[in-house]
Amino acid sequence: MHSFDALKFDFFTLGKNLRVVGNLPYNISTSILFHLSKFAKNICDMHFMLQKEVVERMVALPSTSDYGRLSIMLQSRFEMEQLFTIPPEAFLPTPKVQSAIVRMIPLNQPMVDANKENLFAAIVAASFSQRRKTLRNTLQNYLEPKDFETLQIEPGLRAENLSVSQFVAITNHLIR
Repeated sequence: MHSFDALKFDFFTLGKNLRVVGNLPYNISTSILFHLSKFAKNICDMHFMLQKEVVERMVALPSTSDYGRLSIMLQSRFEMEQLFTIPPEAFLPTPKVQSAIVRMIPLNQPMVDANKENLFAAIVAASFSQRRKTLRNTLQNYLEPKDFETLQIEPGLRAENLSVSQFVAITNHLIR
């Protein structure tokens, strides 16, 4: 048993084939998920109870209102599935939010190489920094018109319209 700040804990010290299960504090759940993703190669699977809206963002598909930075960053490392929801009435006292259980299984091979993760994260963050703006505007510090053409990505699209694979392609293109 370990008693430690989850955001500072080195999960590699626990060995391989870890199964992580928990009811994450809703206010820091995203930070914990991003921290745990660094240890994905030692994790067999993870199951968490989270606020339903957070789980919906985690598993969201492109071109939906829930799809965003959280979706892309986690889906580039994990296969995820919302298993079921838990109504507020299941708890005492009754909270004002619904909860959901999510299963996260690390991909055999992360979609982004470790040496490219910082650039990938920066591109995703820039893309969603002004959600209503087009990629032409949000990625102007990264891509020129010819880059969009090479990548076969319409510069008039918004970030929410790109798949995880397309964000990976942008990152790989910039590394070259």
